[in-house]
Amino acid sequence: MITSPKLDELVGLLDKAVEEQETKGCCYAVKAALEHVVHSGEEFIDPYFLQPAKDTYARRLLHRDPNGRYTALVMVWDKGQGTALHDHDNMWCVECVYRGRIKVVSYDMTGQTDGRYEFQQETTVFAGPGEAGALIPPFDHHTICNAEETPAVTIHVYGGEMTHCHVFLPTEGGYERVEKTLCYTED
Repeated sequence: MITSPKLDELVGLLDKAVEEQETKGCCYAVKAALEHVVHSGEEFIDPYFLQPAKDTYARRLLHRDPNGRYTALVMVWDKGQGTALHDHDNMWCVECVYRGRIKVVSYDMTGQTDGRYEFQQETTVFAGPGEAGALIPPFDHHTICNAEETPAVTIHVYGGEMTHCHVFLPTEGGYERVEKTLCYTED
């Protein structure tokens, strides 16, 4: 992987941000760090990380904190790619657009009956380069997709290493919760 002074700056800012003890304060500090570095306009992500994957969005590890406090990922969303409604398995997350434009739809879980989950759509946000949002459980249910015809790239910082999450699939009477194993794109 190619390193750059700007990537080193981002890692230093993230290290400092996660030293915050309170989750909400940590997320705001991570959000500020991402916005600061991305707004610089300097390219700092290796071109390999910016390539779309063929059948699904690409998910590539940018940095893993050696102390396990966070991971930073680059995700690439080609035309028409997105996620199902999902959570972050009780982990905070900050997402920032690096290139392109994404659409994020947030949902509020309003109930659960006999293994069926109910959601109400809350907000829809279109975000461009340098715009970031924080997801703090239990308010972390959302979908994300590419909002344009060209690839979009986002940087995601999680409060640990997210190896799985729950996706919520539409079914009669609500949504069914299914565990999804997450892996990194290797192509």
